[in-house]
Amino acid sequence: MDAPLWTETYAPDLADLPQAEVREYLQKAVEEPINLVLYGPSGAGKTAAVRALAREAHEDPDNDLVEINVADFFGMTKKEIASDPRFASFIDSKRRRNSSKADLINHVLKESASYSPVSGAYKTVVLDNAEAIREDFQQALRRVMERHHEATQFVITTRQPTKLIPPIKSRCFPVAVRAPTPDEIVAVLERIVEAEGVEYDRKGLEFVAGYAEGDLREAILGAQTTVETEGELTRTAAFEVLRDVGVESDVEEMLDAAEAGEFQDARKTLDDLLVDEGYSGEEVLHEILDLAHSGRYAGDDLAELTVLAGEIDADLADGTSDRVHVGHLLAELGAATEA
Repeated sequence: MDAPLWTETYAPDLADLPQAEVREYLQKAVEEPINLVLYGPSGAGKTAAVRALAREAHEDPDNDLVEINVADFFGMTKKEIASDPRFASFIDSKRRRNSSKADLINHVLKESASYSPVSGAYKTVVLDNAEAIREDFQQALRRVMERHHEATQFVITTRQPTKLIPPIKSRCFPVAVRAPTPDEIVAVLERIVEAEGVEYDRKGLEFVAGYAEGDLREAILGAQTTVETEGELTRTAAFEVLRDVGVESDVEEMLDAAEAGEFQDARKTLDDLLVDEGYSGEEVLHEILDLAHSGRYAGDDLAELTVLAGEIDADLADGTSDRVHVGHLLAELGAATEA
């Protein structure tokens, strides 16, 4: 998407969060700052909720909110950590030369927590996707939390709170962020499309909410993709755009399983597409060829698949079982991989 993402343009304030219990807990954390663990499924709105908390709590949230995405941060190399503009001011040339990656990570955690807030009495440090923190770094984080608790509020978000060590959990108030209901997602989408002045209908909003399966971020991005493609958010428009997005992922998963020799899994996905989703064998075959020509296969592999697909297409035209004929293609893919 070239346009600004709606997830950023329409980032919620505390009052806009769809879960009433989360709004209540975070409002209390504004009034009496405490450390928090926000836990729940991916896409439930944990990060958006923390940013809403920071905007409510700080006069200068751009400077008094420090976000560290743990999955990215701990996956960085030593050079990447030292040169990252968020952390470069903490790391002088001597430390860059003489420190290990573990030392730099611990140093960044300490420095992020230790500098004085720009406005107000405290700042907020967010550790996003914290299930990726190794236990030794969690011990280091525990010490940082103890040392800097007076001027720093720590907020940890995670899909797996059981991955956190007890000393950290005991220093944080737990806030469960459940997946939003379809009605809650529809309400968020309606607020956005009204602000955008986009033509929509209720069934379009409901289709996007169902497509997202409780993932609010996915729903907002799906709505934006539909509007940018079709110019509206009706059920017909959403079906045309998001149906193709979903089936591409399913077909790729099906091909992965076939190539790995997991024919039962591949055929189950095929059955889902043919029976549950209502695709014809020709449509599934078309999606397979689109993926094949988009870079999944090349050279002789691509040529052989194209010839096989032509034979399958002819068989499908005879009006016999779509499942049998497309299943034959999957079996041939598996056999070719084994060879």
